[in-house]
Amino acid sequence: MAEQLWKGRFSKAVDSRVNDFNSSIRFDQRMIAQDMRGSGVHAAMLAKQGIISEKDCEDILNGLASIADDLAAGRLEIDPNAEDVHTFVEQTLTARIGDAGKRLHTGRSRNDQVALDIRLTLRDYSHTLQAYIVELIKVICKKAGENTTAVMPGYTHLQRAQPITFGHALMAYASMLLRDLQRFEDATARMDAQCPLGSGALAGTTYPLDRQFTAEKLGFAAPCANSLDGVSDRDFCIELANAISICMMHLSRLSEEIILWCSWEFKFIELDDAFTTGSSIMPQKKNPDVTELIRGKTGRVYGDLNTLLVMMKGIPLAYNKDMQEDKEAIFDAVDTLELCLKTVTPMLDTMRTIPANMRRAAAKGFINATDCADYLTKKGMPFRDAYKLTGCMVSDCIAKDKTLEELTLDEFKGYSALFENDIYDAIDLVKCCEGRTSYGGPSEASVNNQIALANAQLDAWEEKNA
Repeated sequence: MAEQLWKGRFSKAVDSRVNDFNSSIRFDQRMIAQDMRGSGVHAAMLAKQGIISEKDCEDILNGLASIADDLAAGRLEIDPNAEDVHTFVEQTLTARIGDAGKRLHTGRSRNDQVALDIRLTLRDYSHTLQAYIVELIKVICKKAGENTTAVMPGYTHLQRAQPITFGHALMAYASMLLRDLQRFEDATARMDAQCPLGSGALAGTTYPLDRQFTAEKLGFAAPCANSLDGVSDRDFCIELANAISICMMHLSRLSEEIILWCSWEFKFIELDDAFTTGSSIMPQKKNPDVTELIRGKTGRVYGDLNTLLVMMKGIPLAYNKDMQEDKEAIFDAVDTLELCLKTVTPMLDTMRTIPANMRRAAAKGFINATDCADYLTKKGMPFRDAYKLTGCMVSDCIAKDKTLEELTLDEFKGYSALFENDIYDAIDLVKCCEGRTSYGGPSEASVNNQIALANAQLDAWEEKNA
């Protein structure tokens, strides 16, 4: 077991079971690049302030660079027996450069060190997740653009309701994901607002630190205003986990739609063989396992969010060991969303739509009934009377196994003298969609406008993050 940094206070060795229980190296080692980055900036600040010599700073920076190079080249492996990644870096550095390595921790605690490292790590992860969300939205916009005239039933209560297009349905999910993108940006902006480095264990330090220098060098707007809050704040973990959970909820809803759409009962789409699996006993099966797993993994991510909320709810100021549990939860949430986004995007990109089946389903659901009632209203009949009459017509059609479009003009006139030949245009499913020209609706022009607006937001994101 690597030596604990705090062993000087104790007269006997810690039980090996406690060491194993206390150790975080198996999950916090993924923060090693961010840990070394923070250490490099801290060393530069110490030298700038005359707290350590320029020679010590040079040795520290060179030592950190050599560790990074050796890790990348496979010449160095992280010691699984180290207590945590911070201990591993400091002890490896000291073994390489001597006493200068021991001076790195001057004016710093592991409390503010870990608070910094996880912020830097989650900032990087947030940007990665945002990029994957952008790619998914691009694919959705592309598929929507290919299906702006593919009429299908829109549903409420999973009952056929009104005519929309497949492109319109897809752009609803683009809208959700664009909100997700904004949530990640907002969460990251708050993450970047305050730098905890320099807060010490909880009460700052007597050394003349330049906290503004370290904050700026590490990409933060300012140092955190309160040292107690600086080491014990995990709002940024919770907020990112919340953004991840909402995004997973949207992916789960989309997954449920896809599961329905590719079933034989709907058959609006067909998934590529590369993104489906078969059955061990039923040769005809083609299962949408990707979407089912996304639906299942959503609950797992909700559990990660709940872990963070419950972990923090009863902790007094300042740092408590409970907070070590933040990393496994938030890292799992990050990893799960990343895996889902990386898999669902090519699945959607290779998905084949079947517009003829969508059109057949639209024809059978009386989803133009509202348009029939609106026709009568525009002819002068009060809407409630038109609504009631159209309901009677639908009931009669069901009894006769007919659709509204199949009624003759004489049959229409049997219900109301207001009906003329133009009723057939009014209830034509394609024209019903095209007639819904209100902003955000399913008409081809409206869906194309939604796609253009989405692409403009994606272009702005890419320009900002270039």
